[in-house]
Amino acid sequence: MEDCSQKYSCRTAKKTLEWINAIVTFIKPYAFLTKAHVTNFFTHKLWQSIDPDWLHCLRNEPVQNLLLIPCGIIQEHWPASLKEFVLDLKSLAFPREQAHLNKLFPGVNVVSLNSVLALGMNFKKKHEVEVLSAVVSSIANSVGAQTIVDVGAGQGYLAQVLSFQYQHSVVAIDACSHHGTVMEKRAERIKKHYTAQMRKHYPEIGIPNVPKTITSRVMSIDMLKALTSMSPHIDNVKRPELIGQVADDKTSLILAGLHACGDLSVTMLKTFIECKDVKAVVSIGCCYNLLSEGCLDIAGSQCGFPMSCGVKSAGISLGKSSRDLACQSAERWRILKEDAGRHNFELHAFRAAFQMVLCKYYPEIITSSPSIGRQGKVLRRQQQRRILQSSINCEGKHSSMPETISHMQELCLRHMSESKTGDYSGSALYSHEFSCNGGTRCNETAAANKFLLFEKFSQSGLSCLGLKSLQETHFHEIWKEAEPFAELIGPYWSLRAALGPLLETLLLLDRLLFLQEQGSSLEAIMVPIFDPALSPRNVAIIAKRI
Repeated sequence: MEDCSQKYSCRTAKKTLEWINAIVTFIKPYAFLTKAHVTNFFTHKLWQSIDPDWLHCLRNEPVQNLLLIPCGIIQEHWPASLKEFVLDLKSLAFPREQAHLNKLFPGVNVVSLNSVLALGMNFKKKHEVEVLSAVVSSIANSVGAQTIVDVGAGQGYLAQVLSFQYQHSVVAIDACSHHGTVMEKRAERIKKHYTAQMRKHYPEIGIPNVPKTITSRVMSIDMLKALTSMSPHIDNVKRPELIGQVADDKTSLILAGLHACGDLSVTMLKTFIECKDVKAVVSIGCCYNLLSEGCLDIAGSQCGFPMSCGVKSAGISLGKSSRDLACQSAERWRILKEDAGRHNFELHAFRAAFQMVLCKYYPEIITSSPSIGRQGKVLRRQQQRRILQSSINCEGKHSSMPETISHMQELCLRHMSESKTGDYSGSALYSHEFSCNGGTRCNETAAANKFLLFEKFSQSGLSCLGLKSLQETHFHEIWKEAEPFAELIGPYWSLRAALGPLLETLLLLDRLLFLQEQGSSLEAIMVPIFDPALSPRNVAIIAKRI
């Protein structure tokens, strides 16, 4: 069953380790990118670490071409070394195109969810649950599992589809008691619907099963083993102290996790190895930034990375910045429109310039690695009407047409003033590069607008950190220093983001290798089961006993 790229393979432990070693060899010279943080772009002058020829080429490149770099797409006029870098990255990264599931799982049938089961799901979640439930059901049937355990179940979307649509016995485990309450109420509403349908059309069939709920924080392999052992024999459990009441009767289980966060995905794989009652595992990880790391010298350590003996023996470490980078989505950036990409780069520039504000005026706060949240969306929502109005005025003053707002422009203004979402990623309504025949006047307006955006961003950031605000002159001083280099942040960000898929490949191959090192008693594969544009973390690690 071939599930990897043509140049590299992960069919066997030996081939997987060869792939891992090739990745490690490649990324070592680029530690200055993987271990950097874009917030330090101006304070550490990060652009100086990039090949001058690359930077000279990319600083004038259209934004759309920069957004394609993480997907491995090159331009013919680029320097040969830059093209080689991007293409090598692409050849080393695990392919993300959604697999043909029918070829991998004979008989699998992805069914569109009805309105009752899909209630509350956004389009992304609906896609994920439809696909994963079909795959998990197929695997559960193939191994004869009596119960499916949904680990990190959240609001129970996957568990409920497996229970009501595929008629499996399901146990949902989640750490959040609120999620457990929501899950149970949602399941009861769905149960009422299905019960009514069955009584109407199939009166001989009994009342449908509702997924059992366990509210407990899975902190260790032993805890998950205990939960999975007791789960088929209990009703809904909200008291973690019940852990340890392991039933005597043997049962067969399958563990499933849809974006089980951080170490939880790792714990699932280790539980599969150690608990013989678990016949298969389907794990789709996420939040690599939350993985534990740095336990190479601790005997019996249970760190999230590295898992495999092969990677541990090589002494490979990544660090938080690299694991953050592994969360980047090349497909998401590829489908962004030009204006959305430009605004993304602007926000990175504002955040990096804000770091200069902190370093200069609040040096004591820097040691705490301050987080100011997502100020960009709020900032854009506040400023869009003013910037569009400015562009309209600019066009009017340098045009023979009367100074009136067109019907379409009025609709745009009204839409922005009424919108609650702040999501304008697909429009050019707030671009600072207005189409003006007057030239100089509009350029001055655009520059002033950008400074005002930065000032607003900084004021909001200081407020989030509980810090006293500054005078306008201080912000202007900082922005005047940063602005000449702001255009370089797009090329820098794109080159760094291109390493993201490769770092995620390394993390995933380490998990796969861990399973392959267990010998011939199990079969393990890595499969991209979701559309990567909809669900960036689309790779499932699937293992079953044979």
